[in-house]
Amino acid sequence: MPLLDPKAWQSSSLSGQEYTVTESATGDTLGTVTLAGAEDVAPAAEAARAAQAEWARVPHFVRAAVLRKAGDLFAAHADELREWLVRESGSIPGKADFELHVASQECYEAAALASRPAGHILPSEAPRLSYTRRVPVGVVGVIAPFNAPLILSIRSVAPALALGNAVILKPDPRTAVCGGLALAAVLAEAGLPEGLLHILPGGPEAGQALVADPRVPVISFTGSTGAGRAVGEAAGRHLKRAHLELGGNSALIVLEDADLDAVISTAAWGSFFHQGQICMTTGRHLVHQSLYEEYVERLAAKADSLAVGDPHRSEVHLGPLIDSGQLGKVHGLVEASRSRGAKLAAGGTHEQLFYRPTVLAGVDDQTPAYAEEVFGPVAPVRPFATADEAAALAAASSYGLSLGIVTGDAARGLDLAERIPTGIVHINDQTVNDEAVAPFGGIAASGTGARFGGESNLEAFTDVRWTTVRGDVAAYPF
Repeated sequence: MPLLDPKAWQSSSLSGQEYTVTESATGDTLGTVTLAGAEDVAPAAEAARAAQAEWARVPHFVRAAVLRKAGDLFAAHADELREWLVRESGSIPGKADFELHVASQECYEAAALASRPAGHILPSEAPRLSYTRRVPVGVVGVIAPFNAPLILSIRSVAPALALGNAVILKPDPRTAVCGGLALAAVLAEAGLPEGLLHILPGGPEAGQALVADPRVPVISFTGSTGAGRAVGEAAGRHLKRAHLELGGNSALIVLEDADLDAVISTAAWGSFFHQGQICMTTGRHLVHQSLYEEYVERLAAKADSLAVGDPHRSEVHLGPLIDSGQLGKVHGLVEASRSRGAKLAAGGTHEQLFYRPTVLAGVDDQTPAYAEEVFGPVAPVRPFATADEAAALAAASSYGLSLGIVTGDAARGLDLAERIPTGIVHINDQTVNDEAVAPFGGIAASGTGARFGGESNLEAFTDVRWTTVRGDVAAYPF
């Protein structure tokens, strides 16, 4: 029996217009959902707050059991969910399988959070018991993007629920099913009580209302740096916590002792995986000058060898970009880079939403596709002469999300990484990695630091309460 029922996606309780869910590769209609408007946030927040009070009192092992079953269900319904990820988000099947694997692991790790020690016994100057205890924040607002819709929703939804919170999830309308309604269906089948998870697919006005609602004290936002700044500013005005995972323009440094036979596949994956629509995508290839010419030639050959097409109907390496707006941005940056003197070594063309993997040589600080986050399958390559220059080039960015260093000497790579501000480092690997057990997050324009994964979720979705207990009423000199 299918997990998802398209007939249930049109809700009379939501005030927005009907939205046509389309297949990125073909434009075919996959279903219709009702969008949420700003006025839909308040009733969802009130219902979530009412349901959360009871959920917080549920024994930890009951919450854990729901999350464990949800993890199992992502695997049990993998065939159906994979098809939605492929068709709605333009993922190749391998990328969809990765999302499903991570979704299961996020649920399992969240289940383990429910039984973590809740606090600490503190010393006290008075004759009393003094301790801290972690308590749920109440209602968590999650705003998730289109590019890895399942992962970037469940990594906040699962731990927030496991720790006793309710959740309002606003997925991007372009991936309302695989980034929102699919999670609701899985968690409902897993036994999550009604009222604890509300799915509000909608535009910026719904997100703004979610950030402003006083019943939602914590916002978990993943998206562009521009939108994240607006969310952070609004959250600050309302004195609420905002966890911001934003954009990136991550560097891959290839030192002179790197093995090019091994590195080209790694480098191509870093820039071209999921059409480059990943916040951790390798946006800058910094290559030692002794390897530069061969690196550009070989990376271009690899790009030319990759198949681009409909991932649902053929075996390809890259699927479509999410929509025409994203296509326009990507191609505009490539063309602007060429007009500034960059050499097109591969790609730079497209048919409909299918953009060829692109390699640009001869780039510098003024090259738009090098200086800005492209969010497309574009690999700008720039030479350097010394490790000092490589460190300076890698650090010369407003972003600070992920860093890859390829070298024959791993200790040398670690030493170089110490000189480059970033939230994530991978030695002898590219920049796109994610595991449920690892803290994830960037610095500077890439976000507000690691707050997803493992114990970071405790900080994200609970408050610390100090409590003291005395046997007798305290006496004071009044």
